[in-house]
Amino acid sequence: MNYGVLSGIILIILLILVFISYERRNTSLKEISLIATLSALAGIGRVPFAALPNVQPTTFLVIVSGYVLGPRYGFVVGALATLVSNTFLGHGPWEPWQMIAWGLVGFSSGLIGRVKKKPSRLFLSVFAFCWGFAFDYMMNLWHWLFFIYPLNLKSFIAINAASFYLDMMHATGNFIFAFFFGKDFIRILGRFNKRLTYTEVNAFKKPETLGKEFKNRSN
Repeated sequence: MNYGVLSGIILIILLILVFISYERRNTSLKEISLIATLSALAGIGRVPFAALPNVQPTTFLVIVSGYVLGPRYGFVVGALATLVSNTFLGHGPWEPWQMIAWGLVGFSSGLIGRVKKKPSRLFLSVFAFCWGFAFDYMMNLWHWLFFIYPLNLKSFIAINAASFYLDMMHATGNFIFAFFFGKDFIRILGRFNKRLTYTEVNAFKKPETLGKEFKNRSN
């Protein structure tokens, strides 16, 4: 039995269930547009850095998106960003693993955003650094299941040791992106998201109600 193929099938089924759950939510058109835009930005952002060994802003952008939008939408942004970037760089059997890995990046950052509203620059950078290794270890697991024989602890340690340099490049790139741009991106995206949420909520309120709220805020 090819455990790589079996794991790929399981991950595809899991992704289908996640997207079905997302489709059943009452999501506004503006929220869908925002998610699509962030997914495209995160995906396309990987393309210009393709010449650099494992350095790209995709993981960082997914982290920021998840932190501001929450775990559910963070997962969707990470999964869709994979589809966008691989449209340019090539699709393959590794794609479900990438979608799950980047989805978990967005999901975990969304959970952090609920607990830690104002992360320090260092905290955000270390979080992004750790996900650089975690993401690559997940992709190493895919490679191990598909191509390595025998499947044992020794071969798994060997494949992770062989990729350490590239894993470090990914983690270091994440740290640099998050350190210099993380808080600014979170602040800008957070303001935009608040405006979007405020517009959607108040679209169903009566004009006199909005007038009272504006007056109360002014006082």
